[in-house]
Amino acid sequence: MPNQFSAGTFSTGNVKAILGPTNTGKTHYAVERILAHRSGMIGLPLRLLAREVYQRLVDRVGTGAVALITGEERITPKGARYWVATVEAMPTDLVVECVAVDEIQTATHFDRGHIFTDRILNARGTQETLLLGAATMAPIIAALLPNAEIIMRPRFSELTYAGSKKITRQPSRSAIVAFSSNEVYAIAELIRRQRGGAAVVMGALSPRTRNAQVELYENGEVDFLVATDAIGMGLNLDIKHVAFAADMKFDGKQMRPLTPAEFSQIAGRAGRHKRDGTFGVTGGAEGFSPELVEQLESHQFDAVKMLQWRNTALDFSSFRALQRSLDKRSTHNKLTNVPVAKDQLGLEFLMRHPDIGPKSGKVLTQLAWECASIPDYRNISPAQHGEIIATIFANLAQSDTINEDWIAEQVRFCDNANGEIDTLSNRIKQIRTWTFVANRKNWLKDPTYWREKTKEIENSLSDALHKRLMQRFIDRRTSVLMRHLRDKQMTAPEVSQSGEVSLEGQAIGSIEGFRFTLSSQDGGETKNLRSAASVAIAPEIKKRAEKVTDSPNDEFVLTADGLIRWRGEVIAELSPGDDILTPRLVVLADESLTGPDLGSVQDRLDLWLRHAINTQLEQLIALKNPTDLDGTARGVAFRLSESLGVIPRTEIADDVKSLDQDVRGAMRKMGIKFGAYHIYLPLSLKPAPREIALILWALQNGGVRQPGVRELPQIILSGRTSIDVDPDVAKELYEIAGFKVTGNRAVRVDILERLADLIRPLIAFDPKRNQDMPPEGAADGNGFRVTVEMTSLLGCAGEEFSTVLESLGYKVTRTPVEPTAVEPTSNDNEKPADAAADADQETAGVENAEPAVEAANNNDGPAPTVAAETDEKATADTEPPAEPQFDEVWHPAPRRNNKQFQGKKRDQNRNQNAQGKGQKAGKPNNKAAQHQKRNSKPAPKSKPIDPDSPFAALAALKK
Repeated sequence: MPNQFSAGTFSTGNVKAILGPTNTGKTHYAVERILAHRSGMIGLPLRLLAREVYQRLVDRVGTGAVALITGEERITPKGARYWVATVEAMPTDLVVECVAVDEIQTATHFDRGHIFTDRILNARGTQETLLLGAATMAPIIAALLPNAEIIMRPRFSELTYAGSKKITRQPSRSAIVAFSSNEVYAIAELIRRQRGGAAVVMGALSPRTRNAQVELYENGEVDFLVATDAIGMGLNLDIKHVAFAADMKFDGKQMRPLTPAEFSQIAGRAGRHKRDGTFGVTGGAEGFSPELVEQLESHQFDAVKMLQWRNTALDFSSFRALQRSLDKRSTHNKLTNVPVAKDQLGLEFLMRHPDIGPKSGKVLTQLAWECASIPDYRNISPAQHGEIIATIFANLAQSDTINEDWIAEQVRFCDNANGEIDTLSNRIKQIRTWTFVANRKNWLKDPTYWREKTKEIENSLSDALHKRLMQRFIDRRTSVLMRHLRDKQMTAPEVSQSGEVSLEGQAIGSIEGFRFTLSSQDGGETKNLRSAASVAIAPEIKKRAEKVTDSPNDEFVLTADGLIRWRGEVIAELSPGDDILTPRLVVLADESLTGPDLGSVQDRLDLWLRHAINTQLEQLIALKNPTDLDGTARGVAFRLSESLGVIPRTEIADDVKSLDQDVRGAMRKMGIKFGAYHIYLPLSLKPAPREIALILWALQNGGVRQPGVRELPQIILSGRTSIDVDPDVAKELYEIAGFKVTGNRAVRVDILERLADLIRPLIAFDPKRNQDMPPEGAADGNGFRVTVEMTSLLGCAGEEFSTVLESLGYKVTRTPVEPTAVEPTSNDNEKPADAAADADQETAGVENAEPAVEAANNNDGPAPTVAAETDEKATADTEPPAEPQFDEVWHPAPRRNNKQFQGKKRDQNRNQNAQGKGQKAGKPNNKAAQHQKRNSKPAPKSKPIDPDSPFAALAALKK
């Protein structure tokens, strides 16, 4: 069978060049001429357009008479007489009566131009050849094909410049053009919010997705089309206006401005058949110059002077021979050699491959060229694409077919219709590669299966992508309303999904939750605007009410300001109820939400609020009416519930003392902790319960807007054990938040109890009764010294820590530390403190049943004087410190309700102070000494000292 594409096979006398601007009916003319012959073929620039023309022919002559061949699709009935193909996929061994090549001006394209040039020079029908394209191709066609008949066709309608308008003010039935997917998505998103939605058309979309998007536009579901320059390639759409949102594009190598001819190809899509169209700019694009406007309106552009060309007479004797034939230079002054194309880059990769480059022979060279011609649909790096074609070549060279497991793994990776727009788009690009491979002859053991499989996956991904595009860029409710209003010739507000309400492009207000706010208007149209807006708002309010009623609990949030938010929107607020644990909930809605819908929302939110409080404060609610407690214990539990889980022990000290151990054990099982300073529920101190407790307390005490209600939950969540006290925050708020205010420092309740646990054994330690090594921090006379463990626990030290201890009732004795050795003073006459306290027994020891101060307050004798520690090994020549040093020993303060003890302590303090003054002045205070002697008890008889003990050695030193 002769090759009609070989130069000189047929004369040029039957070649017709049908040239002209857009909307001249060139493609329609070619289809009619092909059908006038017994056989024919048309090559088109896009797979999308090939699919469209294929369907038109099928509608005319049936599926059995029409074949479709593209890189990724092959439909070839046995009786096919008419062939539709992309220009690259046009069969080179097929003889038909009529051949047509569309959009021949693509011959100037750097990547694909050489293929179009080859078809212009060599594609011929036995009776008629049609070359379709822009009028700018006329001079070069005349130069290359002097015998060709050039037929110029005028545009059916006029095209005029309409200037610049905002994207949201574009007229209906407009196409807005950008040159990147990000720009297209951003514009479509804006149109969705303001005008109801837009269809999206890009060259990267599969034909199935593109057709579905175009159908949305064509049937009126949306009034706007956002597209790339893909619409400039022969797509016939009902477009009245084309607006350019950009005037620069990336051509595969660099960003460059569009040429006037490219502007014309896109702008010419405005207007259909006899209906006039307009074009303009929008977004950030600059207005067109008068010269450019004149060119676009008159369709007069500079003629094409050069076409891209590459030698088609290839030498396959070896890799090097093939490369030299590809690099052969053109001898015609209208043809220029194409830059290195992607297939040549693929071939060079194979030549450099260590396992492939050394191979030779015509068969392997032809195979390598076929593999190198696999398109890089994903636009990945040449090296990545090269690895794919190298794997395919190795499979085919070794076993004549591609490994089934390998191709199955590649295809399986694409077989996933989940994901967002970009993810699905990338999978479609990948599956196109394997669809192309499946459509190559004899590359697979079962090509029919793989063609069907890859097509099935592409269709599934295309449908999923179409669905995601609709979900993201089309507001169904608004678009349906717009179509209804257009059909009824009515004027009504437009409501975007973001809540902005507009009337004929004029913003009239906003909606949040169930409330509509009308923006201020000039003149007397406010009432009409509100009435018109209510018609549009009512369905949305009802829909929101239904969604709120059906929403799961995790879509509702109670914020620190007492507001209930649903999916971020305020829909209700809390107000004080009958008691602190049962607040009222008020739905924030205007007259648009009434009747059963309002009742349903109220019931759903009440149910959620009860669930939230019961979940977070379950222990507290159980204490309101405990079935296992009665009498005083029941009262303590109820007060603890009213105090939201934390109550100072001093407030209910007498009640707590009256509880026996069995009752306390029952209360512990309910989660109650008896601490030295607080009675509390440890589990209720977690961040979530504390936050809701703060809100509930604030509702009953000054409102949720008071200082601290918003800030304290963040502090609780940070895990800090103590914080500075803010004077603007109510002290009670700190208690509700789980902190005890101690001077200018607030300490977490549970941390304060742990501090008491550290101090209690230190002040209870008696060296005369316990011969073990004293614990760190223990001091004589029921005192203690501050340890690192204590300061680390509270996260503060120095004056801040001292303030905490003073606030808790501890007093400090500061004794100078002398640099010289001081003989130890016998404390034989001092009476040890009684460590007994009213405390509950815990599993690990004694729980904080009474404040730590009680441990020492039960001491009947005077507090001992703390002696300074001395270093017996210090040398006489040690230099004194730069500043005085003190030994600070803390003691529990006396109990205020023990008058006898307080009197003794006051006498003791007076005696110590007077004694100190007398020592300094050399005058002993005999009166104070006598008073102390009258109030002191006889010292107990001392026991004999063990001669082997350290005390015996110390006594010897004194003698």
